[in-house]
Amino acid sequence: MKKVMLVTGAGRGIGASVAIMAGSRGYRVAVNYIKDAVSANKVVDTILKNDGEAIAIQADAGNLQSVERMFKVIDEKWQRLDVLVNNAGMLANFRVEDVTDENITQIFRTNVFSTYFCSREAVRRMSAKHGGTGGAIVNLSSVAARLGGLSGGSGYAATKAAISTFTLALAKEVGHEGIRVNAVSPGLIETEIHNVHGGISQMQELAKTAVPMGRHGSTDEVAEAILWLASDAASYIDGTVLDVSGGR
Repeated sequence: MKKVMLVTGAGRGIGASVAIMAGSRGYRVAVNYIKDAVSANKVVDTILKNDGEAIAIQADAGNLQSVERMFKVIDEKWQRLDVLVNNAGMLANFRVEDVTDENITQIFRTNVFSTYFCSREAVRRMSAKHGGTGGAIVNLSSVAARLGGLSGGSGYAATKAAISTFTLALAKEVGHEGIRVNAVSPGLIETEIHNVHGGISQMQELAKTAVPMGRHGSTDEVAEAILWLASDAASYIDGTVLDVSGGR
């Protein structure tokens, strides 16, 4: 039976690459998005055109009730879940003296709460404790967790540090229940998320000097690492944060 993968924030960027790659490798893919239905449906269409199976599901991954509805859609469609990729996230650009209740809450809800909420629902379905057959969770951290991020990026860096630690903690919590939990930690990757820090062109220039390999990475390079961690080829990898950063 084909395995089922949910990728949050999969309408573009790393999430889209993960979804398309997973579809080409035999997964049934749930493509989550929050607002951009057009982009999410393009991802689904790409998978379908390559003889894969996919559906788009609108849901705010940072809202628990919305997450619960999303997982019920997957239950009704495929009656199983094997892999969760917690990709939904955002960058932010504000200095600490400019923190407000709104901007710090938004980035933690989008990056951290979403990971908790989706992981909760995945564990309830995958865990042997709950009658599941096991599975894999792959979270999206960032090298910002250990480098501190760019100027104005303390909020983002803090959320990614939380995700790295959560990955290890959850791996210890559910390892005996048949669930492996890992994370990837991308460096400077060519995605639209960099628009809040000057855009892709500025990121590319930074990569030439800041990255030992002298270049930025692609979303497919990150997706390859995620698909490997989700696969049986990584069956003894658990609680690990894998850098995909060109040595940075």
